[in-house]
Amino acid sequence: MSQITEVQGNKLSGVFQHPAVLGALQQRLNGLVGKPSSYIADLPADVKRRVDALRNFQDKHSELEAKFREEVLALEKKYLTQHQPLYDQRAKIVSGDVEPTDAEAHREPEEDDDEEEEKVRLTFNRGVVYPGLPTFFILFRTLIMSNRKNQKTASKPSDKATKGIPEFWLTALKTNSAISEFITERDEEALKALVNIKYAYLPDNPGFKLEFFFSENEFFSNTKLEKTYFLINSPDTSYGDVVYDHAEGTKIEWKEDKDLSVTVEVKTQRHKTTNKTRTVKKTVPAPTFFSFFNPPKPPTEDDEDVDEDIDSKLEMDYEIGELIKEKIIPHAVDWFTGKALQYEDDDEYDEFDEDEFDGGDDEDDDDEEGGAGADGEKPAECKQQ
Repeated sequence: MSQITEVQGNKLSGVFQHPAVLGALQQRLNGLVGKPSSYIADLPADVKRRVDALRNFQDKHSELEAKFREEVLALEKKYLTQHQPLYDQRAKIVSGDVEPTDAEAHREPEEDDDEEEEKVRLTFNRGVVYPGLPTFFILFRTLIMSNRKNQKTASKPSDKATKGIPEFWLTALKTNSAISEFITERDEEALKALVNIKYAYLPDNPGFKLEFFFSENEFFSNTKLEKTYFLINSPDTSYGDVVYDHAEGTKIEWKEDKDLSVTVEVKTQRHKTTNKTRTVKKTVPAPTFFSFFNPPKPPTEDDEDVDEDIDSKLEMDYEIGELIKEKIIPHAVDWFTGKALQYEDDDEYDEFDEDEFDGGDDEDDDDEEGGAGADGEKPAECKQQ
């Protein structure tokens, strides 16, 4: 999941850059404080004097860096208050509480939209892969085709008018490749009830809180699930002025037999003497997106058995939260439509197997349907997903 490391590349996310890693690094460095390397100790006096001058300059730089980060955080908070009315209006339209006015819904087609949309339409409907068509269109087509398959197996829609934008947030989350890896098929039914996601900064901590709002559903009774990230001031500003402390999530009130975080294994046991049988039910943990609200706990000094992967788990948990805050919430409609994928780095799709799409032999191109390309050749077709 190399794409997750790109989350911190957002213009304002540096204030929280890799806090889990920095926290772990700082903990390891604490034992080295006050212990200069033998190389520094053996330097000539005049050279050490110059090094001391550079260290003083570095201290001043750190002071300016801390002030910069404070102002960035203040700027983020300022613009969140200005963005919030737009987010609120979006939420009302998604939920169907209001209808946009004609002026709000009118949108002039962007340059080259018609040509690109035709290519995308053919890609979605017929599996045609046009030369130069961005990979994200192909990936998004896979998602669309999967949704169509699910729709075919679902019951026929009623004549009742559609309210709002169904599955808006589910689609937005699934379109992001990092988050989609955590969403199981069982999760999707519950996430269809997700009607809004918001974030807020904490009043007395440099951290932030995510809020997930749900309509009534068959899985849990909560109407709002929260995830809060607490940060602390770094002991060493050279590694950033804030680092990860811990995260807290809402306890989910699962309805009977609807807990997505576990599966029930049923086994039949036979008594050796009486030959009678009994049924034993055992619950075992199951992967689910909703584990996001039960975050990993940082180890304490009293912990004897520490998970060797705890640093990576803490970092992953934080960066998923930061991704939702910095990318999904501000640009939700672009994730819903798939446009956001156009701006993702191509490196994120290094593992995409282009062999899954059959380019076809050049000599067979003239026999394939789908129209001619720019040079008179017909575009290659991909296998249906």
